[in-house]
Amino acid sequence: PWFGEAELKPGRAAMLATVGFVVPEFFRIPGAQFSFEAIPKVIDAHDALPDSMIQIFGWISFLEACSFPALANMNEYDRAPGDFGFDPLGLYPTDPAKQKEYQLSELKNGRLAMIAIMSFSAAANIPGSVPALAGNPMF
Repeated sequence: PWFGEAELKPGRAAMLATVGFVVPEFFRIPGAQFSFEAIPKVIDAHDALPDSMIQIFGWISFLEACSFPALANMNEYDRAPGDFGFDPLGLYPTDPAKQKEYQLSELKNGRLAMIAIMSFSAAANIPGSVPALAGNPMF
């Protein structure tokens, strides 16, 4: 079951990264250093905001550390891969057939997001590398 966790975790990270790459192209948080004039493309934020990158890294590290106990116990098979028991909105269905459908959907969306974020990164850094995104002002 560790291999299920090994695919779900990067898939979830890629889904968040894809949203984090697209949304700031349309909406920005308040502050002159975050404005469209200061950072015209999201990919440039990494170099333009080193203090913000440190904060992001800190939060990611904290969340990763919170998952260590669950990962350490994966060999005991006491939970399904990716199930941390965190569902504050109660969106996860109780019907086993619907649960399987949600799990498959998350897995497929994670795979697609991994391809998407790599394509976004390639298009932003290597002009013409992703023909479908060529000429898009976002890149």
